[in-house]
Amino acid sequence: MEEALAKIRPHTTSNLAHQKAPANLLQALESTFQEKHTDRTPTAYFAALITTLDGSIQKKETSLGDGDVLPAELYLLALVAPFVPPPVIQTNLNTLLSLTAPLFPALMAHAPPLRSQLTLYNAVFRALDKSQLDVSAVRQSFASILQLCLDPRPKVRKKAADIVKDVLSFPPSPLIWHPYAQRVAEWAHIALQQASSGALPKSKSSGKGSDTSAAETAIHLLAFLRPVLPNLPLDAIPPITTTLLTLPRLGNPYLSQAAYSILSDLFAASTTTGTASAIEQIPAVLNAVLESPPAKADNSISPSWIRVLGDAMFAYHVADPSACAAEFNRVWKTVWSYFETKQPQTRKAVAESLVLLTRCITSSIMKDSILDGEAGKSPLRSVISQMTKALDSLAFASAMQELLSVISALVSNLGVRVDPAKSTTATEALLMPLVSKIADLRVQKGFEHKEAADAVLSTAMRVVGPAVLLAAIPLNLEPSDRQAGKEPRAFLLPMLNQPHPSLLGHFVSYFVPMSERMFNLQQKADSEGRQSEAKVWSVLVAQIWTGFAGYCHAPPDVKTALTPAFSQLLSQLLYGQPDLRPPVLRGLKALIESNKIIASQVDADMGESSTSDNTITPEQASQNLAFLKTQVESWFAVFFNVFGSVDRDNRGMVGDVISVWAGLAEKQDIAKAYRKVVDLFRQSLQQSDNGNTTAMTQDLLILLLPFLDAQDVAALFSTCLAQEVLCHKDNGVQKRGYKILAKLLEKGKAEEDALQTFQRLDELSVGLTPAAKKDRFILLSLLILRVPSESLHIIPSLIPEAVLGTKEPSEKARSAAFELVVAMGQKMSQGGIVKRSMVDGMDEDGAEAQASINEYMTMVAGGLAGASPHMISATVTAVSRLVFEFRESIDAQMQTEIFTTLLVFLSSANREIIKSTLGYIKLAIHTLPIELLRPHLKELVPALLAWSHDHKNHFKAKVRHIFERMIRRFGWNDVYQAAGEDQAAKVLVNIKKRKERAKRKRAREDDDEEEVEEATKGKVPTGDAFEDVLYGSESELDDSDEDEQVSRPTAGPKRKGIEQGVRLRVDDDEPMDLLQGVASRLTNAQANRRRKPGQDAGHFKTDTDTGKIVINEDEESDIEVSSRKAAKDVAGSAYRESMTSVDGFTRGPNGRIKFNKDTKKRRRENEDEDGDVEMADGAATATKKNKRPMEPKLGHEFKAKKAGGDVKKGGVDPYAYMSLSQAAKKKGRNRTGIAGKHR
Repeated sequence: MEEALAKIRPHTTSNLAHQKAPANLLQALESTFQEKHTDRTPTAYFAALITTLDGSIQKKETSLGDGDVLPAELYLLALVAPFVPPPVIQTNLNTLLSLTAPLFPALMAHAPPLRSQLTLYNAVFRALDKSQLDVSAVRQSFASILQLCLDPRPKVRKKAADIVKDVLSFPPSPLIWHPYAQRVAEWAHIALQQASSGALPKSKSSGKGSDTSAAETAIHLLAFLRPVLPNLPLDAIPPITTTLLTLPRLGNPYLSQAAYSILSDLFAASTTTGTASAIEQIPAVLNAVLESPPAKADNSISPSWIRVLGDAMFAYHVADPSACAAEFNRVWKTVWSYFETKQPQTRKAVAESLVLLTRCITSSIMKDSILDGEAGKSPLRSVISQMTKALDSLAFASAMQELLSVISALVSNLGVRVDPAKSTTATEALLMPLVSKIADLRVQKGFEHKEAADAVLSTAMRVVGPAVLLAAIPLNLEPSDRQAGKEPRAFLLPMLNQPHPSLLGHFVSYFVPMSERMFNLQQKADSEGRQSEAKVWSVLVAQIWTGFAGYCHAPPDVKTALTPAFSQLLSQLLYGQPDLRPPVLRGLKALIESNKIIASQVDADMGESSTSDNTITPEQASQNLAFLKTQVESWFAVFFNVFGSVDRDNRGMVGDVISVWAGLAEKQDIAKAYRKVVDLFRQSLQQSDNGNTTAMTQDLLILLLPFLDAQDVAALFSTCLAQEVLCHKDNGVQKRGYKILAKLLEKGKAEEDALQTFQRLDELSVGLTPAAKKDRFILLSLLILRVPSESLHIIPSLIPEAVLGTKEPSEKARSAAFELVVAMGQKMSQGGIVKRSMVDGMDEDGAEAQASINEYMTMVAGGLAGASPHMISATVTAVSRLVFEFRESIDAQMQTEIFTTLLVFLSSANREIIKSTLGYIKLAIHTLPIELLRPHLKELVPALLAWSHDHKNHFKAKVRHIFERMIRRFGWNDVYQAAGEDQAAKVLVNIKKRKERAKRKRAREDDDEEEVEEATKGKVPTGDAFEDVLYGSESELDDSDEDEQVSRPTAGPKRKGIEQGVRLRVDDDEPMDLLQGVASRLTNAQANRRRKPGQDAGHFKTDTDTGKIVINEDEESDIEVSSRKAAKDVAGSAYRESMTSVDGFTRGPNGRIKFNKDTKKRRRENEDEDGDVEMADGAATATKKNKRPMEPKLGHEFKAKKAGGDVKKGGVDPYAYMSLSQAAKKKGRNRTGIAGKHR
């Protein structure tokens, strides 16, 4: 509420009467509150406005102009009412109704105050209980609002509709349906009947009479019904549904589309929410909709009509599957007939409805189709045959994309084992010929819908598995298959990675030998120097093993497939094949996780095993896990060896697999593996130069930590809390040492004495490296929680380290240091005793102090007396975080002392201190109460203005942001009066002008509101409230800076998506069969705009005899010409140009610059130079002609017409008279090489 009121207060000086009146009224109310010392609560505002409204009505000041009092009172009441407690509104209901209800007739002609009244009643209705809703005045007011839902004014109509929706959405507490829901349903039903009683106009040419208003009323009514229908009683839905079905018969396209759309939403809601509001009427709805099909070319009604059929059938299937199955064939044929349209919206709607219809296929339909045989006439067989023919039909050419999506949905929905005794799915029994046909289309050269075909094949791979799919669609990747002329299908290999029902034994028997043969072919190609072919085979091997994870999703044959031989092969791949290591690790990880998930479903519903996606039962999964437990020890050895052999960056995946298998292992296996790792860890510590091995063993220990027992945990804690680990010269060893200690404490496994641990860590802090500080801070934060309340004297010794940590270069280390500072504050705020005699540097006879947040703030503030600016700056930053974190706990006196103390540092000369202090000031203005800060404005504002002109470290921008916040919180007058000097106050005047300018700019750009918001939005919130306050919320005036005009990105003209027609690709060399294989002959218009290979060849000359391209050696490329020109410029022409050209300049004796005059002579010289450059390029034409005629050269009469000149100044005879011996010396000109190119 305060934010909304803050936007109104500045409008007291507005030139607009409707803005100025509410602001003046609000100012008067708040002045009254201040005089009577009343808190500004929503109840106080509400009571004052009711009293003011009563006075205005009694004085008969009921005019509703822009600057009148009554609209302003209603506006403020509407703004305050949502924040008023419901008991207050219930108590004052009679007063409120007596004042506002009689205003409805007068407000009908004035939309703004009417909207305010509607907003007020929205809050009133939601605050009433059931008994008050039955009051006649309340019911009459609701009836008036209900009639406004059909008001011709859009804003009034929308406001009234929102009120009805909100009221029905929040019924009184024990009720499920609102008491007014039945009344709204009856009113909507009557209004619909009135709208459908007469014929509505079919076009705009009918004129604007009563019929037009009736059409608009029906449109408004349907817009009102859409959000309200889910909140109406179930028994009220059928009459409305029946009336909705009559609207399409009136012939108005928009009404028909809206009616169908509402019906579709109604059916979709009944399936998602589990209600059966319209289920009883589905047969009647289906018949009515099927009896009034729109024209296929009607792009406005057809999509909505088709969606109604799909949603109705799916809702029917949920309610009564057997009855829905009887209507399946009729509805499918009706929807399918619209697939041949050229309208993309209609085809999309057809695809969506057919996808829903595929979900309506019951197990009985599947059984009948399987028993019927391939030549049967069952509904499902007819559907499959229809789809198969459509793939080759020219009529469905434009719908190929949508057709493939429907086939994909059919493959997915038939993936059910009809007979629980058999593992065969309906997809395998019925759809494999169709899938094979799509695979054949996929390999054809001209087929353009490969992504959609891949989606179908991928779905089939997931449903039936590779064992079944590859039997029908072979890969054809080996040389023998290629020699037989079979098309390879390597695109199937990436689809193996998804979970599927095939056995792991199929991978062992089929793909493992294939990968071995391909690996041999790769080795052979490498040895013979065929690198490209070797790369192809290596990629195929990698794709095969990428599919290994898909076979590992809960396979039923783990015991028989995971043989010692296969396990040995996997181990060899992990050791020797780095490229294949990730897929093998993913498979071994999925093997454990998938079985664990299924085994945990023992208590779940077991009644749907035949339709479940799981290929095994929970009992089988438990047996698989029991078998895998016996393999843990051997696999641990493999994983640990692989973990030690890879570098640090690649250990993450191996560590994940170790964690998963460790969760399956028995305690003795974990203990055995732990002892081996710890022994290796201790041995590596003795070798001071072996940091990599030590870090590797520490990583393994971190992975095993969650599974260790108490004895091993204690031993490990003492091992890591040693000088050899925490003072190791290797950064990684130190980091991991602190991390192990922190994880042991975090999981509650270690029961160590906190004080002794602190003492030991203090002794080992000498050899601390910067890289380990983050983990050390985390460890200290966890240890603080274990400190006894009578031993809080340890905290003062930790404060300097934590405070200095807030200035670390590493962001993670700074965050950990802040968390440590806050953790110590939370520990102190819980109470306890601080024994000052035990604090280092304190007198031994010091008294004990009670722990509190104020005492802790005093301890931290001691760093402000530090010797270095760095320590002072860090202390200011730490104090800022504590003030923000404990703003509710620190008392006002301490807050004042902190503020006045840090205010002194604004006069410091050190920029590091100033930067931290500005951050604190910004946070204080945002966080602290206004009453606490207002007395210090006279000292704060001048201190900030001293840095308002300093550009270094962005101080000017920071100060400007602070002043913007101050003006928003304290008001312009208070801040301006505290500025003092006129010169300093100019900064504030400038900020105010910039703000007003930015406001006007936003007002001018209301049309592009969304783009402006995106262009001017500040930093994205980080999720840390302290960071957002300190560094976020940048100035709202940045974009209005006149010195920094940043051009907003303007979006180019948006091109509407034009549906490109599908065309036939013509091949002159081959006849076309339009009855078969049409899908591979289709292309769209965009394909004609693709770049064709070799199209640049038309720019070159060709030899007439051979047709080959002729490239002359003596012709220089543009690159050569430009490089020669640049070399010429570098040679000295740049200096000459600066002295003589029009753009050049010279310096006089006193150093002053004198620009060259733009004379005709200089321009002519420049043009001559430009002409020389063009002649140097070898171009025969010049852009400009010289004004002076050129002198004829010697021998010009002998010059050939088609030559560049054959007479030289030296007197050499023309080429026509050269001797053969001279011509023979001209080698290399126009001779034809082996490639047939003239040189």
